Amino acid sequence: MIKVGEKAPAFRVKTTNGDVVTNETYRGKILVLYFFPKAFTTGCTIETKQFVDATPELSELGAEVVGVSVDSLETQCEFAKSVNATFSMIGDQDKAVSRAFDVLWPIIGKAQRVTYVIDREGVVREVFHHEVLVGKHLADVRAAVKRLSAP
Repeated sequence: MIKVGEKAPAFRVKTTNGDVVTNETYRGKILVLYFFPKAFTTGCTIETKQFVDATPELSELGAEVVGVSVDSLETQCEFAKSVNATFSMIGDQDKAVSRAFDVLWPIIGKAQRVTYVIDREGVVREVFHHEVLVGKHLADVRAAVKRLSAP
């Protein structure tokens, strides 16, 4: 995994919103980049719905949320629609973004449940890795974003 204090890796990818984004797209904003194992599974659905519900609060604090799994973009689009996600999601079927952020489980090739909070300059400020405690990511993210958005 990428460590706190390291520059976030470069990426270029199409999102469920139809936009092509890069890490530079989020420069000047706090980026909450969360990786999850598989769309439509119970834990991933719960986690994503929590981020959906928290998006207005996180946006007010200057943060953008982006969800990533190794599903196809088509599957990710269906998943985003099913949970009413207003934020971008990435179908990382070729695993390029997941590899860059070093979140893939060995052998099975699915993303681990890892959330990165990246500051306005593109530096990783927090890393949360809770496979089972799905709700813990949002509480940790909320606190981290509040710290980063404080004057």
